[in-house]
Amino acid sequence: MVYQYAAIGDSLTFGVGALPGSGFVPLYSRMAEERLQQVVRFKNLGINGLTSEKLYERIMSDARLRISLKVAGLITISIGGNDLIRAVKSGGFRPDRERLEKALERCQRNISGCISAIYKLKSGDNQPYILRAVGLYNPYPSWGEAAEYVTRFNRYLRGMEHGGFLRIADIYWRFAGREQELLSFDGIHPSTKGHRVIAEELDRLGYKPIK
Repeated sequence: MVYQYAAIGDSLTFGVGALPGSGFVPLYSRMAEERLQQVVRFKNLGINGLTSEKLYERIMSDARLRISLKVAGLITISIGGNDLIRAVKSGGFRPDRERLEKALERCQRNISGCISAIYKLKSGDNQPYILRAVGLYNPYPSWGEAAEYVTRFNRYLRGMEHGGFLRIADIYWRFAGREQELLSFDGIHPSTKGHRVIAEELDRLGYKPIK
């Protein structure tokens, strides 16, 4: 049996910050093969700079992406980091609580739409599948406002967990205090080691109900 794995999302999914072939998507794919004892073929549909709004639009309108999701037994989604980064940039790189609050509300609404759209797309499918969402780490560890944004976003994600189908890889505490080690030279994206941490957290969630 061959499992199809569709990875959707932003620069994390795309693999920015990691050495070639060492992003969390290929790493998680190999871990899944070991656990499932089956071939896992991944399709990396990540786009650098993607926001939650743009991802929702793609899920609703991109025929190629929708087909990939429809046939996938494994799906991962990473989104939300660019919403935070854009809010910070629009505030002149200052922690503007009002801008962050509005960005968080939009992001939560969009991620809920993304997951609902995936559920609807997969409804009626007799084949079991798993959906894994990657939580956020804090790329601005010195800002309490950013930490609050990330914490609240992750809490919102966890509130959407649904049995074994949707589970959340909470990477916040794996990165907290280890930013120099786990972030790449740009201080924003995970390093190769950081991508491995994300893959490990996804793998730790298990593979029920597909196994």
